Amino acid sequence: MTPVTVALVGAGSRGQNYAEWIAEHPDRARLVAVADPIALRRERTGGTPYPRWQDLVAEGRIADAVIIATQDRDHVAPAEAFARAGYHVLLEKPLAPTADECRRIVRAIDDAGVMLAVCHVLRYTAYTDVVKRVVDEGTLGDVMSVEHLEPVGWWHFAHSFVRGSWRREDESAPMLLAKSCHDLDWISYVTGRRIERVSSFGGLRHFRPENAPDGAAERCLDCPAEPDCPYSAPKLYLRTLRERGLRWPVSVITDVPEEAAVLSALRDGPYGRCVYRADNDVADNQVVSMELTGGVTASFTVTAFTAQDHRQTRIFGTHGMLTGDGVRVKVHDFRTDTVTTLDSAAIGDATAGGGHGGGDAGVMDAFIAAVAAGDPSLIRSGPGESLASHLAVFAAETARHTGTVVTVDAV
Repeated sequence: MTPVTVALVGAGSRGQNYAEWIAEHPDRARLVAVADPIALRRERTGGTPYPRWQDLVAEGRIADAVIIATQDRDHVAPAEAFARAGYHVLLEKPLAPTADECRRIVRAIDDAGVMLAVCHVLRYTAYTDVVKRVVDEGTLGDVMSVEHLEPVGWWHFAHSFVRGSWRREDESAPMLLAKSCHDLDWISYVTGRRIERVSSFGGLRHFRPENAPDGAAERCLDCPAEPDCPYSAPKLYLRTLRERGLRWPVSVITDVPEEAAVLSALRDGPYGRCVYRADNDVADNQVVSMELTGGVTASFTVTAFTAQDHRQTRIFGTHGMLTGDGVRVKVHDFRTDTVTTLDSAAIGDATAGGGHGGGDAGVMDAFIAAVAAGDPSLIRSGPGESLASHLAVFAAETARHTGTVVTVDAV
């Protein structure tokens, strides 16, 4: 079988993960080009280098598919351009920061007749396969309600949503969209039902100036409170560098695997700022209540104030109850009053550095297989289903800001 040829747009942390999968599967895929403004990233990734994605797409269709892993607000233009050029598209989530832009991408894909896979990687894990199989086989009877928790992790939230690229809505997206469009999408996927109505509460409560410790400095390296602060940047990045080398999240703040480079980034860059004195405005905790088709109810909590771990879920049915922790699934069958534990053999941990429990590899495996076979049914996160879950997130944000129950727009 001839390997699928792939171009990469955006060779940051997410793009590099997908490029590594390609390098590990030379019989199935081959990276032929990379577009990124940073020369070192282009060199490390391989393939013909382009400083701008516009230069790459101007070459015409030089690959079967493109992976777009740019920042959230930079998805629409390349997605439209590469679709018009005939590329099949793997697009990092979220699709885009507004409903209109999401619809533009889906329309461009439909008009071009190419395939789109959105990186809703939770759909592609072995754990999700177990949960969905239990639901689909009817073991729980009729599903009545779902409780779902995303434990972002105190240090992950500080890295990405206080100091990092997703800290401000006007520069990226609301936290619910940037981090948790995965989760509303997952609830819909495992239940097989569309989210129809939502309400939501939450906001930015802790990472604010008035909550800074007495005497806190503008930067961790200058701060007398740093040794006892759970959000200490030196603790996070230096420890990770020593234990794991230049991997996420260290790879986000520097391209040089040396302590001096990390300290320089913390001295001068955004990742060394005090979490109480940054310019962040996204919510640090949020709850979404949902009504799905058929009257099924669901609640979702996303919060910064946890250990960084797999999602945790309980599904309640008329004949049984499912409890899942991202690795194992326990099923209590009411008819026999027995509890069965199913191990999903999840690969890696829940973080981006750990491959999202096998989801990163899963979405690549499915997308490359779909392109090779010309079969979009192999993609679990295509344009229609991905747009539906994004529209539910936008409705939840409207509900949070207005204090109302909002009906989710139809796709």
